[in-house]
Formats: sequence, structure tokens, C-alpha cells
Amino acid sequence: MSRLSLATLDLARSRPNVTMPPVDPAGQQVGILHLGIGAFHRAHQAVITQEAAAATGDTRWGICGVTQRSDTVARQLRPQDGLYGVLERSPEGTRLQLTGSVRDVLYPEAQQDELDARFDDPAVTVITLTVTEKGYRRAGNGRLDLTDPLVAADLASNPAAGRPVSAVGRLVRGLLLRSRGCGAPVTVLCCDNLNDNGTVVAGLVADFCAALPGAVGEPLAAWIEGNVSFPCSMVDRIVPATTAADRADGQALLGLADEGLVVAEPFRQWVIEDSFVAARPAWERAGAQLTKDVAPYELMKLRILNGSHSTLAYLGALAGYATIAETVGDERLLAVARGLITEDVIPVLQAPDGTDLAAYGEQVLHRYTNPALAHRTVQIAMDGSQKLPLRLLATVRDNERAGRQARWAARGVAAWMTYLASPTARTGMPLPVDDPLAARLTASVRGRTDAGGIVDALLAYPEIFGADLPDSAWFRAQLTEDVAELL
Repeated sequence: MSRLSLATLDLARSRPNVTMPPVDPAGQQVGILHLGIGAFHRAHQAVITQEAAAATGDTRWGICGVTQRSDTVARQLRPQDGLYGVLERSPEGTRLQLTGSVRDVLYPEAQQDELDARFDDPAVTVITLTVTEKGYRRAGNGRLDLTDPLVAADLASNPAAGRPVSAVGRLVRGLLLRSRGCGAPVTVLCCDNLNDNGTVVAGLVADFCAALPGAVGEPLAAWIEGNVSFPCSMVDRIVPATTAADRADGQALLGLADEGLVVAEPFRQWVIEDSFVAARPAWERAGAQLTKDVAPYELMKLRILNGSHSTLAYLGALAGYATIAETVGDERLLAVARGLITEDVIPVLQAPDGTDLAAYGEQVLHRYTNPALAHRTVQIAMDGSQKLPLRLLATVRDNERAGRQARWAARGVAAWMTYLASPTARTGMPLPVDDPLAARLTASVRGRTDAGGIVDALLAYPEIFGADLPDSAWFRAQLTEDVAELL
């Protein structure tokens, strides 16, 4: 079967349940450089950018995607001229949206010169990032981890001539080349699940600059201060990992092979702080919301959606459920997620203007029931050491400050602890640990069955729990009780 590309695109034009790109892909120039071109970006920001271009007729906003760790996405998309499908699954049916906003994909290990040229291109006025929480290489205090091997290697090399491998290292090198080259202002827009994410990235960039030799870092930091903005944003769309069955379904709909296919739910949301120092796409014409303050939206999503998602992932995996839809079919586990949202999160959360938090929470739980969206529990369970502080432990702390005990959030943390200790689920399903701290965490608790010992061992990680939570008597006692029950 022929493969999707510009040459074969017309073959899909008459296919039912297939939507063609709303603008001519070949007619778009690159105006956005994106670091971390995984499935989420392709199902979210790239789709909204395409629709914004269609709404305005503005052809300046093609995307050059940059792979972070391997050339897989480059091998998927370059032979397809950047084209790919978004397989949108819902209980009402499946449809395929063809997307053409990605106009180039670079693998820095082999194409550093091309990446350098994109950073220094004055036509590129927005740099976006989806590198996951762990990709920012932060230490326990939230600052850049200068001892991280990738960060240390980047700092040890010539920032203008080396080949950086960390996300922050690549970004700083690119900004350095731009400051010495075209000098044009640029906006860096983080689209990852981090509290105050734009401010976080600005701080990490400043930390990297401060660790460079003064003759390099100081003028660069000054240039960034005057020419780069770091807006915050909140993104939301459930995007499970693409399976062979998904690709077969996409091929049946399209009549062409598509190696870059991604899968998503119908729902999507993008809230962006309106703080840009250069031109940007009219994303609001495609449903994005521009606002002065993203924080309430960001916390709402992190605490309600991401917190309940992680809790359900660990509880569901322990029970042997392969997907979130199966997990919420268990009324006991659904009750934990609902309790987390209504009893722990909402009482200590500021609602964005015009938002009903209870209704939002019920909408989130309903989205989880989509049986057509096979979002795997063990996929969501990855990187817990990075995710829990934002998704659950912040809720625990806010409740403690309010004189309350976050009973259900503690249950979610206990489920993570039990997951780490348990090689398999009750059904025998393997429970893999995919985490930046995996070696240390599994050495501490894997295979143990003493609840108190498991809790003590994991609370001893200050980079996860800080110095305060291990001293909370009720929290330690509740974790021990819950882990014993879950074991």
C-alpha cells in the first residue's frame, strides 16, 4: 500500500470519515520551532495551529519539529512530507483528521546545523516545547539540576559549537546563536504540565546561563531579558500511545499507510498567557483561550484531571485493569477519583472566572469512560516521581495549610508506593517502573511487603516529598494503612 505524502494526498480526498488538511501544506512557511515533537504535540498544538491558519489565511505558521531522544518521529514523518493523521475516537465513532502543519522534522544528532539555522531564522518567532516533566532536568528545589549528566555535559562543551543533548541546553544554545545572529525577538512557549510553566522554563534558562562562563552567560542573559518572553500555558487532550491496531484502523479509513498516526479524544483545551514579544498564530481563532493569568486554569487541570488520572492509573494497574476506561468501570475506584476531586481538590482550589469546578470534575470523569480510547494505565503510571509533587502532593499541602487532611490524595500516593513495590498486579499483569529515579526506587522497595517499611523508604526521598511531608504524622499513618490494604 502507498504511504501518505504530498504526492498521494489526493487519493484520500474522497474517503468517508477523513478530513483533509484545511490549508495547503506545501504553501506554509516555517514560523514555529517545536522541541519534543511527540504524539501530544501532533494531536494538540499542531492541529490548533493548522485550524488557526485556515481561519486567517496566514501561511507563516508551519512547524519545524525537533526530536529529543531518537530519530523515530523523523523517520515516521519525513518520508510523508510531515503529513499524518489524528485518529479521533469517541463512543459515537472514529474519524481521521489529516494534519499538514508540520513542515520539517529534525533529529539534532544528525542535523545540528539545520537546527541552528532554524533558531537563527527571523521568520521563526515562536519556540514551543513538550518535553515532559522529566525533560527539564530539575533538581528537588525546582532549579536546574547542574549535576544531571546531560546538563553537565552540555555545560562542559562550547555552547556555540557543541551538540547539546538536554532540552534546556538545546534551547540555550539556540538563543545564544540567535542573539549573535539575527537578534530578532522570540517567544518561548512551554506546553508541559508544570505549575507556572513559562516562569519555570525562564528560570531554568537563567540557571543554565549563570553556569556558563561569564563572558558568554552574562551577555546572553541580558539579551534574553530584553528579547525573549516565556508565557505560561495549559494544555489538555487525552492522547494514548498509538498501537498497531490504531495504525490498521487509520490505514483502513485513509487507504494509505501512515507511520506518523496519533490517537486522541475529541476534547481539547489550550489556555495561553497573552505575553508575546513577536508575531504569533491567531490560535484564538481555533478555540484557544488567551488570558492574562493562566494559573487558575493550570492548577484546575493539574489537580483535577492529572491528579485523578495518576490516581486511577496506579489503582487500576494494581487491580489488573489495562486501561483507564476499564478502571473507572470499577465503582470503587471511580469513587476514589470522585472523592479526590470533590473532597480534596475543589475545597482548596481557586476557580477560573466563569468555571464550575464541580461540573469540570464530572466532565473529566466522563472523558475517562470513553471505551474507544485505550489509554493504558501503565503508560500513565510512568514518571511518578516527577508527576506526584504537582498532581497530588500539592493538594496534600494545601489541605494541611487549611487544617484539613487530603484523604483521597493520600490514597493516590499510597497507590504509587504500592505500584513501585509490586512486580505484578493481582491478575499477574506486569507493572513496569519507567521513571528517572527507577533504579533507586525499585532498589528501595521492589518486592517488599511490609507497608511501614515501604512508606518509610519512599518518604525518605526529599526530591519527591520535601522536608515537610515526612514529618506529617497523619500522612505517614494514612499512607501506611492504605499501602497495607492495597498490598
